[in-house]
Amino acid sequence: MKRDIITINEELCNGCGQCTKGCHEGALQLIDGKAHLVSELYCDGLGACIGDCPTGAISIEQREAEPYDEVATMERLVPQGTKVIEAHLRHLHDHGEKQLFQQGVQYLKEHNIPFNPMNVLHGGGCPGSAQQVFDAPVAVASAAEMPSQLTHWPVQLHLLNPQAEVFHGADVLLAADCTAYANAVFHQKLLHGRRLAIACPKLDSNKESYVDKLRQMIDDAKINTLTVVIMEVPCCGGLLQLAKMAVEQASRKVPVKKVVIGIRGDILEETWI
Repeated sequence: MKRDIITINEELCNGCGQCTKGCHEGALQLIDGKAHLVSELYCDGLGACIGDCPTGAISIEQREAEPYDEVATMERLVPQGTKVIEAHLRHLHDHGEKQLFQQGVQYLKEHNIPFNPMNVLHGGGCPGSAQQVFDAPVAVASAAEMPSQLTHWPVQLHLLNPQAEVFHGADVLLAADCTAYANAVFHQKLLHGRRLAIACPKLDSNKESYVDKLRQMIDDAKINTLTVVIMEVPCCGGLLQLAKMAVEQASRKVPVKKVVIGIRGDILEETWI
């Protein structure tokens, strides 16, 4: 069967081992100073390890692979102790994998293996889900002084037509859902002069269709540029990976720009890739 699974560029891998910490299933191991996917069986394809890689050596591709098996994963993790088991369940819970999560919990119950549900549901998990509270800044401009730069509707990638006239020859902004809420001048700084599509790489389903829609924008609508705006949290990097997959599948080549927004709303990075 074809499914999402990670791939590692050994030339880019520096052997730091950070990715192994983000893979609670134990699918990644360091062998001879390089990260390796030791078994496709244990890779769930969620890509939590991507944000942990400092060199960009890890990406997601769709290829023929063994189906992910939650029971087999549990059998492998149980000997490693309760903390590892709970970290794995948090991983599934935080990524919305309800069916796999229930399979894991059921396995533990059937085999009388103790775990703390509070540690699973509230014990950390994805860094992007960690609660933080900020002091709101004083408002400095009225809504009238900052008009919307939105040029079309709908904007959610599942809903829009990638070959619509509005995208023909356009500069496209592919934005993670949270970015417009985090960045105070999103419309003026990022959206101005661009056509918008939004998506969430963590919570949205059927992300394969996103790749095809972006490919259609490139090949059929012949967009001019693609700017991908993501948050700094690890799971958000999946949106950039989807864009890269679309570019690789397209027959045309377009410039792609990466913009990273900090959780306090500041722009941390702007890079053409």
